[in-house]
Amino acid sequence: MKIPVFEPEITAEDRAAVQHALERGEISGSGGKSLEDFEQKFAEYCGCAYGVATTSGTTALHLASHAAGFGPGDEVLVSTCTNIGTILGAHHLGATTVAVDSEAKTWNLDLDHLESLITPQTKGVIPVHFLGHPVDMDRLMKIADRHGLIVIEDAAEAHGAKIRGRVVGSHGHMACFSFYANKIITTGEGGMVVTNDKNLVEKLRLLRNLGFTQPRFSHEVAAYNFRMTAYQAALGGSQLSRIEEILKSKRRMAACYREHLKGIDSIELPFEESWAEHVYWMFGIRVLPKGRINRNELAKALRENGIDTRTFFRPMNEQPCFQKAKNFRPTSCPIGGDLWETGILLPSSHTLTTEQVAQITTVIRKTLVG
Repeated sequence: MKIPVFEPEITAEDRAAVQHALERGEISGSGGKSLEDFEQKFAEYCGCAYGVATTSGTTALHLASHAAGFGPGDEVLVSTCTNIGTILGAHHLGATTVAVDSEAKTWNLDLDHLESLITPQTKGVIPVHFLGHPVDMDRLMKIADRHGLIVIEDAAEAHGAKIRGRVVGSHGHMACFSFYANKIITTGEGGMVVTNDKNLVEKLRLLRNLGFTQPRFSHEVAAYNFRMTAYQAALGGSQLSRIEEILKSKRRMAACYREHLKGIDSIELPFEESWAEHVYWMFGIRVLPKGRINRNELAKALRENGIDTRTFFRPMNEQPCFQKAKNFRPTSCPIGGDLWETGILLPSSHTLTTEQVAQITTVIRKTLVG
């Protein structure tokens, strides 16, 4: 039986929540109890006052980048090791994006390197909590405050991750989450921006909803339609109600992987800082060059045994579309490049059983060690 890299869990309670929303006529993204409840409860979960639900994590980042005022003449520093959606909003708004290399332990953006890339044109930073391990936002915010920078957390992969006991999302000026089908909680497609800033939330809500004000069809702002539907929000609210159970399952999965993979010196397991609580959106490993086979060969062996995998993300400084763009400042990101060449994401559904982990790791050990 094939083991997918990720499989969402939709329960009877989830289906009932969507059905009840539909029965109440909550179809569009123009309001309704389900949408308002989900925005409020998720924001509160993140330690924020306000939530603005969107069509995706990518549009959440676009919305936040617009609300932050990113545009031509501005530079925005972004983690190099990330899904391309992190960078697209700032890019399409005309800001110059600057990739920041990863650091070796957590694979997050390198805060030691970050400050050296700041120029008088730098307006913001978008750090990514990569694979569910949080960036040290306490340290990052000190750097940002020193230089007057706007910080948008990309927490698409990190729902519930903690920094010194505090959930990610309320450290930056805004934070963006994804509820895509493979995320820790899902609405199928969908995202959210959370913030504690009343002025920012008013901008976010205006920009999300086509810039509607009064009179209704007179628009002062050329905005977007980035509205989440109310019945999607009903699914999100139902999933949110069991997020702690999901996170416990994620950490159990990671512990099981660690136990079965220990002692294999040709791989590197994910690192967890003492101040962090990793949520293991995906359990990623690196296949080190000193081994007898490389990452692609391991992926092939797993695939031949019915086990699905993914590579890490291609670093932003190597993306062909940005290398050709005028609003992209080239940087060197050797660690990000190495992660792209050696990183592999193993099946990481929170429903993964111990027997499945044993099956996956048996193939890994046999392939790498013999």
